[in-house]
Amino acid sequence: MTWTERAKQLLPGAGFIVGVGTFLAFLAPYETDGMTWPWVWFYWTGLIAWGGLCGNIGSALLRRHAPDLPDWISYPVMSLLISIPVSAAVLTLQALFGDPSPIWVWPVVFFFVWVISAAVTFLTWLMDRQKEAAASSAEPVIARTLTDKLPVRLRTADLHALQSEDHYLRVHTSAGDALILMRLSDAIAAAAALEGEQTHRSWWVARSAITDARRDGSQAVLTLKGGIEVPVSRANVPKLREKGWL
Repeated sequence: MTWTERAKQLLPGAGFIVGVGTFLAFLAPYETDGMTWPWVWFYWTGLIAWGGLCGNIGSALLRRHAPDLPDWISYPVMSLLISIPVSAAVLTLQALFGDPSPIWVWPVVFFFVWVISAAVTFLTWLMDRQKEAAASSAEPVIARTLTDKLPVRLRTADLHALQSEDHYLRVHTSAGDALILMRLSDAIAAAAALEGEQTHRSWWVARSAITDARRDGSQAVLTLKGGIEVPVSRANVPKLREKGWL
């Protein structure tokens, strides 16, 4: 993984920590309004960062030991688990820079920490749901090992079919076709994100491109957008029939 890719992964989380920490620093809850800037900012941003680290560890443990736990249980559990080390951090900071808190105050500190932990966990849940929705609605992507070999005018077109021609490959798209030097097996692997099937030893077809299916004597034939007709070998008929293509 390159530094650029790693930065793209880390920036959203870092931005979330800084944003929530800055908001709490301005809000200054739980008698932190007596702290001066920038110390109040360091205090809240540091606690949020520590809570985020503990949350990542706790999330990994839950995925490992309780992978089937529903969200309505796992996220509240996470908020409680995060509150334990964060409360310990708060009590430690109070002991280092102020008066140590008596034991009877510890449950109160834990409750106040949990309130913020629950709010941050709820925001995390909302962000996770948005990421899942974006991922599920994103269009499948064809690998660049295939698209880079195509003429520019075809690279963003919908892929309809792949046709092997000796040592070459004819790529049929919604914007036309092109002949490239590539093996059919490699092209099928590049198009793995799309719903498609190999219908014949020389053909692969995208499901979205099929407009009709018929019998031509003993052989099945698929008609694609643009009028392309694709043969279906006898060995592939049961598989395609089971998928509802025939």
